[in-house]
Amino acid sequence: MSSDPSWKDKYFQELESAEHREANWKAERNVLERMLVRTSLASEGQAPELDRLLARVRADLRKNKVDVVSWKELQEQIDRQVALLDDAPGPSVEPAIKAETATVLPGDTHDVENQSQRLSIARRVGHLLGQLLSQVALEPDAEMSARNLQRALLSSDNWDELRDGLNQVADLIVAAVTRSQREFEAFLKRLDERLEVLQEHFSVQTSVLSGRQAAAETLDRNIREEIERVGQHVEASNDLHDLKQSVGRHLEFIGQAVGRFRVDETAREKILTEQLQAVQKKVAIMEAHSERMQGQVRKERERAMTDLLTQLPNREAWQERFSFEFNRWRRYQYPLTVGVMDIDFFKRVNDSYGHKAGDRVLQLVAREIKSRLRNTDFVARFGGEEFVLLFPETQPADALVVMDKLRAHVGALPFHFGSDPLTVTFSAGLAGFVPDDTEETVFERADRALYAAKGEGRNRVNVS
Repeated sequence: MSSDPSWKDKYFQELESAEHREANWKAERNVLERMLVRTSLASEGQAPELDRLLARVRADLRKNKVDVVSWKELQEQIDRQVALLDDAPGPSVEPAIKAETATVLPGDTHDVENQSQRLSIARRVGHLLGQLLSQVALEPDAEMSARNLQRALLSSDNWDELRDGLNQVADLIVAAVTRSQREFEAFLKRLDERLEVLQEHFSVQTSVLSGRQAAAETLDRNIREEIERVGQHVEASNDLHDLKQSVGRHLEFIGQAVGRFRVDETAREKILTEQLQAVQKKVAIMEAHSERMQGQVRKERERAMTDLLTQLPNREAWQERFSFEFNRWRRYQYPLTVGVMDIDFFKRVNDSYGHKAGDRVLQLVAREIKSRLRNTDFVARFGGEEFVLLFPETQPADALVVMDKLRAHVGALPFHFGSDPLTVTFSAGLAGFVPDDTEETVFERADRALYAAKGEGRNRVNVS
């Protein structure tokens, strides 16, 4: 059949979609694991045994070795440690931060600090949970619970409620991973069922074609035999009348054989037509589903390669683009400049105004960088307050002009938090590719140029 290769193409396309779906599931799980690591780090310092258990969580995640049974036991141990932490004896007076009308009495400083630290952890986890919900799809009921939990973590001052909320974060992460796994398994099941239906259609078509070939061979054999008998009768016959009758009988037999073949052939053609229509319908359904899956895979890939906070490409996207530009430079030897920039005194912003203010600074700076670069340039958030840039077909001196203009623009932006004005600046280092460079060597030179700019007073751009 001339259309056989197209069925194979559809089959391989579905397999490719399945592989993309699996890759997306792995990326989503990676986001969840990073969220869990951050949560565990934010919760450290409460008790040595609790720190040990949280360190075990991070160690299992680093090894990519998560055993569900052992983790259930680990969760129970963590729950017990949190309960012990809450039941630990403290000063005889009530905690200072318990209601809006509460007052701080002498000797309550330690309790106030503990409560403040707990509230800070809860607020940060609530903020991270918001980022998680924008990245990961949950069941409607689970998402509603997660939204309620996020509001509680961001607004409640009741530690008992916050403690229960923090315990629910792990359950939400497990629910998200489980949902993604179920969706992937359901997709594979549907794919297997549709491929099985196609296989059945192909088997029927193969059987029909085999029957057609056998019928054609039978017809050919019958005609040959009758023609041979006619020849024998012609040679042996001496009576013209008998010869005519004999030839007539043989021709009639041949005509009947051809007639039967045509009837059978019509039936076979009808079966083939019905089967072909059924296959075309199934393929159309599979193509529509495949297009939806490919669109979803593309969307999920974009999300997996995008930084949640700044909406810039993330570190994984940077590495992919960096490798592409490096190979292009090595082939064509066009100029290529790498930039590394870091927001100055960013920790002070977080310490003075909170993480929410720090996140806002990152968002605004990212927006200004993206809006002032060429379409051919590339910027990504490398981590924390650090950004990385690529300037294809650009010498370092030309990239320096662009970065200095960007630095002056960012420094002049009217940042305000509450009633306090804030000046935000950044330092950056640039390095151009030279013969025998690798990705690592040029990035290292740009990084050294950045730290040289920091050492020379910040708010400047240095070229290596």
